[in-house]
Amino acid sequence: MCGITGWVSYRRDLTSHRQLLDTMTETMACRGPDAAGTWVTGKAALGHRRLAVIDLPGGAQPMTVETADGPVTLVYSGEAYNFTELRDELRRRGHGFTTDSDTEVVLRGYLEWGEALTEKLNGMYAFAIWDSRAEKLVMVRDRLGIKPFYYYETDDGVLFGSEPKAILANPLAAPVVGIDGLREIFSFAKTPGEAIWKGMKELRPGHLAVVDSNGLRERAYWRLEVSEHTDDQQATVARVRELLEDIIARQLVSDVPRCTLLSGGLDSSAMTSLAARRLAEDGETVRSFAVDFPDQAENFRAIDVAPSVDTPYVHAVAEYVKCDHQDIVLDGSALSDPAVRRAAIAARDLPIGLGDRDNSLYLLFKAVREQSTVALSGESADEVFGGYPWFHDERREADTFPWLAGGPVLGDTSSLLPDDLAARLDLDTYLRDHYVTALKEVPLKEGESGLEKRMRQVSYLHLTRMVNTLLDRKDRMSMAVGLEVRVPFCDHRLVSYVFNTPWSLKTFDGREKSILREATRDVLPESVANRKKSGYPGSFDPAYLAAIKGQASDLISSGHPVLDLCRVESLKQAIAAPGESITTQQRAAIERALDLAAWLDLRKPTITLD
Repeated sequence: MCGITGWVSYRRDLTSHRQLLDTMTETMACRGPDAAGTWVTGKAALGHRRLAVIDLPGGAQPMTVETADGPVTLVYSGEAYNFTELRDELRRRGHGFTTDSDTEVVLRGYLEWGEALTEKLNGMYAFAIWDSRAEKLVMVRDRLGIKPFYYYETDDGVLFGSEPKAILANPLAAPVVGIDGLREIFSFAKTPGEAIWKGMKELRPGHLAVVDSNGLRERAYWRLEVSEHTDDQQATVARVRELLEDIIARQLVSDVPRCTLLSGGLDSSAMTSLAARRLAEDGETVRSFAVDFPDQAENFRAIDVAPSVDTPYVHAVAEYVKCDHQDIVLDGSALSDPAVRRAAIAARDLPIGLGDRDNSLYLLFKAVREQSTVALSGESADEVFGGYPWFHDERREADTFPWLAGGPVLGDTSSLLPDDLAARLDLDTYLRDHYVTALKEVPLKEGESGLEKRMRQVSYLHLTRMVNTLLDRKDRMSMAVGLEVRVPFCDHRLVSYVFNTPWSLKTFDGREKSILREATRDVLPESVANRKKSGYPGSFDPAYLAAIKGQASDLISSGHPVLDLCRVESLKQAIAAPGESITTQQRAAIERALDLAAWLDLRKPTITLD
């Protein structure tokens, strides 16, 4: 896992801009703490920061192959889980290898198949290849968008990077946030391809882009498609189990210590148990980690997406599976530390306003990184198998993104916006337009109607919108501390198979995630197999709430520029609300204001409303 960046220019000599490339590359240091490398020629400059996971001595980048017609050079972030099979195939086709890394497999795969390489890869990846033979740059992002990739077109080429901060380190990219950027920040609906920075784009999942002297062209190489599901219930359950076992075995391959992130929910518990079985074949014990908070059971407040405390279920799994388990306990003072908030915002580059849930995720990953370099996560199973509450109640019929029906589940902060700014942003219309656009993309079977049609739409919206937000969050928080997080439930084979499984079959026992539960029930404690969906936990430590109220009061007293984006009266009311009666919306408003303030201080954006 790594951080990549680069610059292609058809009218400049980039050999005179090495220092600027170094600056862009250095912004990715957190993503690649083990090594750095750059490669510069007249028209192309590529930078790489490495987190060594596979072939520690042999995977240095940028990686170049000299061909008879000129060099072909790669910067690559991610993992190709089928690199062993691809390497064998390439050897049969006459390719020789000088390393054991998946990086070289991707590079030589491009030499053999060109852009069609994308059809062969299984993994999470973002990479760029400068092909001097055609003087073109090929940029590729994995099918589900697990790894991030941004680009910024210039007057004679392109800038790119794993994160916006790499691009913004180049003076050709101005740090300007326009009205659509603000709408993305405040809407809780991730629009594929859009970055909040003016002029910057996100390479969409399952897409590649080619840059040459004629400009930039982006196209899809993979998308969700409909196909006939012919397996019955028993065969479907068996196929899901078969896929999971194969996926997890592949994703456990590593030359560095690995572990699992265990929440005690169905997804992470099933993953951990299957990982334990695979590792036991080699005489190894799976290591697992969970987040917890002091006095969580006493302070806990149930919400729609998190109705129960995790710890009893975590410990039940750890005992059942015989994990080498550790709870990472985070108290209110750690979560409310302004330095932690700044670190979390710096990692995400977005003031989304998830507050302590972002702060705790950052601290969890930081603690895990002290003992492991690779972690497997249960992220995205809810999007794949239909686990969220709104898949199963009236919200699925709402004429909007289902997770926004009734307001964002972690608190609607729209009341925090000043009236004039709220009117300019017109978030309702923005969301409506993007919802309509998203629905038009949904592939439907001929004659599909009623509930089956609607649930295909709901599944598609989650797999192309909501999941992008969660994957980006997990990637940014983990890579900020040099931890590689792998997401087995995002294997495109599993996603495609389950996407085409009828909703009636996905809920054959009248519950959420019926297929996953049945496919893994035999490796789980009964209490966990039957546990209702419960999302990533928040802290209810009174010390945290008291601390953030004080910090928000300081913002108001200091006249911080964030107040231009906030309705001060609403913020004061939230601060004044007693701890035992503060609403979810009020707490979210405080956290949103603090996140916005940290973002403004760190990124110093120019904000325009045009």
